[in-house]
Amino acid sequence: MKKRMPVSVIMTKDVVTLNYTDDLITAEKLFKANNIRHIPVVSGSEIKGMLSYTDLLRISFADAIDEDESDVDTVVYNMFTIEQVMAKNLVTVNSSTTIKEVAEILSKKEFHALPIVDKDELVGIVTTTDLINYLLDQF
Repeated sequence: MKKRMPVSVIMTKDVVTLNYTDDLITAEKLFKANNIRHIPVVSGSEIKGMLSYTDLLRISFADAIDEDESDVDTVVYNMFTIEQVMAKNLVTVNSSTTIKEVAEILSKKEFHALPIVDKDELVGIVTTTDLINYLLDQF
């Protein structure tokens, strides 16, 4: 295992993003269509926050209704904006940060994804799943 491997090797470069003016219905559709759990929220190329699928579940009654029924979610989602629900105080790293440093950050924090930012521009995202897959590839 290479000790100084940069996170750019394992990060997702083609990042699905939301604009902070989008609504939560759009967010849920993106989560489901792309089978992902974290979406950076941007204004242009500048990151403003991070929305997780767990954030949506916290404000919805998704567990209390059938999967086919979306009326309850729609009503609840219309009560909040992405800006109100997203995490705002983000920890970011740059693309040259080592995978080991990223692993240390994620192991000590309550979140499971880090935006990768170079020169104030979002260039990728790395998740705990990316790290686990990288480690599995080493064996």
